[in-house]
Amino acid sequence: MLDLSGRVALITGGSRGIGRAISQQLARSGAAVAVNYHTSAKQASDLVKEIEKQGGRALAVQADVRLPEDTERMVEETIEALGRLDILVNNAGFNRDNLILRMSLDDWDEVMDTNLRAVFICIKAALRPMMRQRWGRVINIGSVSGLAGNAGQANYAAAKSGLIGLTRAVAREMGSRNITSNLVAPGLVITELTKDIRQEIVDAVMQRLIIGRPGKTEEIAAAVVFLASEEASYITGQIINVDGGLGL
Repeated sequence: MLDLSGRVALITGGSRGIGRAISQQLARSGAAVAVNYHTSAKQASDLVKEIEKQGGRALAVQADVRLPEDTERMVEETIEALGRLDILVNNAGFNRDNLILRMSLDDWDEVMDTNLRAVFICIKAALRPMMRQRWGRVINIGSVSGLAGNAGQANYAAAKSGLIGLTRAVAREMGSRNITSNLVAPGLVITELTKDIRQEIVDAVMQRLIIGRPGKTEEIAAAVVFLASEEASYITGQIINVDGGLGL
């Protein structure tokens, strides 16, 4: 297992789904983890207790990552409680799917605010302590929808596509400070975010999966742990597809 002992990670939306698996695997690899949540206080608290029971260090920190003041407080609380901040995983997100002709501006704006604007806000807050210590990892959770688009997901696909440009801009700006920036693009993973997708859409995606099954949250988390490690120190500005071949 990769060794992240002495590192501190902050995972947005870290109490559920893919975020929960990321928090768990980072903790198992030795990192102290700050589990961000917006409204899922009990799930975050239960996860922290689970990590601590297994001998890890963890903190639940509430914040609406769309708000700069909340995000700055979240980073400050993480550093105050855990001593530093080395790894930022931007996982928080949601979808509000519809065809373009039926999609409201509110649906567009809310998805863009959470899935793209909030990531910029979080990165901006986290980079200051990373720059001071001259070490950091920024890992964004994208989607294959951001690479190929997806009917009924114009807002979600646009936001996730925007993350690619943001990821690479951060890589270019921060490389000289020993801070890497990469994006993990999952394919079909059954979580609370995707469980309401219509069955015919799931069936169509399943036909395109080379591996022939949906992904597991633990498989996404494994890629994140690798990118957070010293072994990935020469990887930056990259898009890592964890999609069972969906994007081919």
